[in-house]
Order: sequence, then structure tokens, then C-alpha cells
Amino acid sequence: MAKGVALVTGGGRRIGAEITTSLIAEGWYVLVHVRSSQKEASELLESKRKPTGEASGEVVVADLATDDGLAHLIEQTHTALEAQNVDGLGVLVHNASIYKSNDYESVSLEELRLNTRIHLEVPFMLTQALVPALKQVNGCVIGMIDTSLGRSWEGLSHYTSTKAGLRQLMMNLAGDLAPEIRVNCIAPGAIMAAPWEAEHFASVIERVPLGRGGSPQDVAKALMFLVQSEYLSGQVINVDGGWSVAP
Repeated sequence: MAKGVALVTGGGRRIGAEITTSLIAEGWYVLVHVRSSQKEASELLESKRKPTGEASGEVVVADLATDDGLAHLIEQTHTALEAQNVDGLGVLVHNASIYKSNDYESVSLEELRLNTRIHLEVPFMLTQALVPALKQVNGCVIGMIDTSLGRSWEGLSHYTSTKAGLRQLMMNLAGDLAPEIRVNCIAPGAIMAAPWEAEHFASVIERVPLGRGGSPQDVAKALMFLVQSEYLSGQVINVDGGWSVAP
């Protein structure tokens, strides 16, 4: 029997896939939300079937930019909880994200609204809808933010400002949802550079005290620590090799 049910938004590739893998390895049945990575997510779950052939999770396809997509994800989560015959949702990971560079003067209202939607509105409404299920098993919520707080990141004002909103939401919920639900954040640093930021990524690595970029496994290990730490709430773990405290 699975340890419980976890939901990971954006869980089909990159860091999300490693989070999914780590949760499965610890015995969780994982609902892997994707928008367009259905093939990758399905292949991942197929490779993680139990020796009995039993599934270790399922893929939920939903476009969270739409109200219908969010409603579908909520509905499918409740359906999975019932099908798995568990009392509630043990882990909720807000990992879905948009990460595209654009000059501040070129950012459209539509682009800003999409970042706000994915990074703030969806975590707000998804958590709210799943609070009863989380309370049933004293579950935990983890928001994937970043290390940009208090810094200027060129070409990413629309991204960093909305991620800062997610951080504050998680901190508020750590108080609002206590004592039944724990809420924390992980702020990854130089992990898996996007194709368009290779030059910037290399300059960041030069300033990382540990002298290297991180891996998705580094992030997943921190997340599992938060899942398992029953007296931690309202915390942000910077997985950045010391970059956040470097001069």
C-alpha cells in the first residue's frame, strides 16, 4: 500500500520529474500534473511500476492557464484520492512554472497575467480547494520559488515578481493553515540552465561558493526533507550552493 497520495504540478520533466521520482521512491502514489509533457510523464510512471505491476501514480493533463483546466485538476485529484482509498492528500507541490526572459519594456499585460496566473493564482486556488483533503492527514504544501528575492534579475521582472508573490502566499498559509497543515518553500539556485541563459548561467556559477551548479536531485532531496520534517513550517530552503549569501 502506498504511503499516501501526493500531487506535483509540472511534475513530468526537469525538476518536477525528479520530485516525482523521489516521492515514488519513498512510497508515495503521485499525481503527476502536466500541460504538454504527457509522453515524458507517462514514460516516467511506466518505469516506476511496482514489482507487482501496480502503478505508482497517474498523469493528469490540465492547462492551468484556464479555469476549466484548474477545475479538472481539482476534480481528478479528488477522484484519485477516492480510488486509492486514502483519507486525504499528503503532499501538494506547486512546481508548475513559466520561465521566459523578456525585457521589461516589452512585457505585455497578457504575459504578466499569465505569469501571475501560474505562479500565484493557481497555487492560491488549488491549495484552497484541497485544504479539506490536506487537513484530513495533516498534509504539507511546498512552493517552488527562487533565489531572486531582493535582487534585480535582468529580463525577468514578470517572473521574479510573481514568484515573490508565491513566496509570500506560502508564508501566509503557514500561519493560516496551522496546525493541521505545514507550508514551506524551496528556492532553487543555479539548477538546469534554460537554453537562452547559458552565458548568464556560467557567470552565476562563478559566484556560487560551492563552485558548481546544482542538480534536480539536490532540489528533490531538500523537498523530501521538508516532507518528512513534521516540525518545520513557514521556512524557505535555498538550494543554491551558498549563492544567496555570497558577496
